[in-house]
Amino acid sequence: MGRKAVLNLVCAFALCALACVSAAAQDFQKSYNLGDGGTVEIANVSGDVNLVGYEGSAVVVSAYKEGRDRDMVEVVDESTQGHVSLRAEYPHDCRNCNASLRFEVRVPRSSGISFDKISTASGNVKAEGFSARLHLSTASGDVTVRGVGGEIRANSASGTVRVEEATGTVNANTASGNVEVELTRVEGAGNMRFSSASGDVRVRMPSGLDAHVSLSTASGDIETNFPLEVKHDRYGSGTRAEGQLGSGARELKISTASGNVSFKSI
Repeated sequence: MGRKAVLNLVCAFALCALACVSAAAQDFQKSYNLGDGGTVEIANVSGDVNLVGYEGSAVVVSAYKEGRDRDMVEVVDESTQGHVSLRAEYPHDCRNCNASLRFEVRVPRSSGISFDKISTASGNVKAEGFSARLHLSTASGDVTVRGVGGEIRANSASGTVRVEEATGTVNANTASGNVEVELTRVEGAGNMRFSSASGDVRVRMPSGLDAHVSLSTASGDIETNFPLEVKHDRYGSGTRAEGQLGSGARELKISTASGNVSFKSI
């Protein structure tokens, strides 16, 4: 084969590869102009869901199919005026197929939008750099929230839940894994709860917090630098701490069935 023929073959393969990448990038993409009061729900089955703030005004959703059987998964869009509703759908005969869907969502940094339920059955969920009402969940994977302001709920059935540099109120829970929360400023009047059935729970909040606090572990230690009374059960069945901070304006509960509890000021 001559040099020119080889070059032509290389160019053909390169163009084919570019076409494949382009096709993958266009599996699904749509912009939604919601405005204040708009709501978003995304239900994935297998794959990650990532939300990141940007300077635009629309919610922009992109989805990428992955895996050997990628063409068997589809994005179903059931959105209506002021409400985004997206979900992954597989055919009934795809029980053992190799296909996943990754959602990438660009979110206006400041808006009155509520992300009522962002979920995946198997994968990680992440949110970073915006303000909104936010509910994230995964059945198997980690939930990570960084630099988000608002009412935040983060749940995992099996995985770590991590919230960093947040403002507002937070509820974070996992059945199996650790919970790590850093709330730099408390806003709103909502109660807060942080729990793990099996894992450590570490929470850091401002020293001027107003809350009635209850800490407990059935098997582990409690560490705090807040003025709370720590009590060890005389029969060895657990440790707890309680007390009122400031006006006690809200209930704050931190618990684990098997692990340590740490509640400290920032």
